[in-house]
Amino acid sequence: MIDPLGPVPVYQQLAEILAGRIERGELQANRPVPSETQLQQEFGVARGTARRAIAVLRERGLVFTVAARGTYVSERAQ
Repeated sequence: MIDPLGPVPVYQQLAEILAGRIERGELQANRPVPSETQLQQEFGVARGTARRAIAVLRERGLVFTVAARGTYVSERAQ
């Protein structure tokens, strides 16, 4: 659950939720992560927030992006 009024920025909260899903195997290696649009709809966040959360996961090595294909869960993340 995202707390928009809490001290942790919303994009970091979203990144933690997605990281948890990866760790639990809900999002599997070499499979796409939800699109920015899907994240907007599911969590009620702005597109920029969804994009920034994915960038955080990319920096951590949990996901990778393929041009014109999308963003996928890294094998290292499992």
